[in-house]
Amino acid sequence: MNGHDFTLAGAQLTALGSGALWWADQRILCVSDLHLGKSERIARRGGTTLPPYDTRDTLTRLAADLALCNAQVVICLGDSFDDLGAAMALTEEERLWITRLQAGRRWVWIEGNHDPGPVDLGGSHLAELPLAPLTFRHIAQSGASGEVSGHYHPKASVNVKGRSVSRPAFLFDSDRLIMPAYGTYTGGLRSQSEVLKTLMRPEACAILTGRAPLIIPMPR
Repeated sequence: MNGHDFTLAGAQLTALGSGALWWADQRILCVSDLHLGKSERIARRGGTTLPPYDTRDTLTRLAADLALCNAQVVICLGDSFDDLGAAMALTEEERLWITRLQAGRRWVWIEGNHDPGPVDLGGSHLAELPLAPLTFRHIAQSGASGEVSGHYHPKASVNVKGRSVSRPAFLFDSDRLIMPAYGTYTGGLRSQSEVLKTLMRPEACAILTGRAPLIIPMPR
């Protein structure tokens, strides 16, 4: 499996190169910030026209991760849709695709700041999900322990053969994990940003996504 194993609050987890999180003991696959329908939302609001293939690309990668892990539970950790209009604008083919991915699994949509309302696409819709010893929510809370969150789309850079390479990254310490954005067309917040430096302990690490996940001290 293309990933890096680590421990959070006693839970054995794997950060996959795709940006998904695998909790093997619980057969849980977690993905954050899919932002499905982002190209549609940007076009609808008069922005730059982007190739409208982001939803299909994201679902293709998610299907591959599900086939790899055979997850029994899927947690979508908020901002699964770029806004409620984007969710309503999904094509029938895309809706059926999501239905097929949900078949035979527990599927949980965690509320995000982009998609706070109910989603009529199967599964359950929760503000957060406690599964001891972890708690899954969209935005990190100060003082939390065993927390898995998203929202910030963290990315980190490393020097490779004399050049700087920047990738989406997992950030983790003894208290929390902040997930990278999984969706196509999602940007990122550098780990050097004040909000991420404040949230993460000094000893925090970054796991850069990609074909060969790489763990480094969190760049500050």
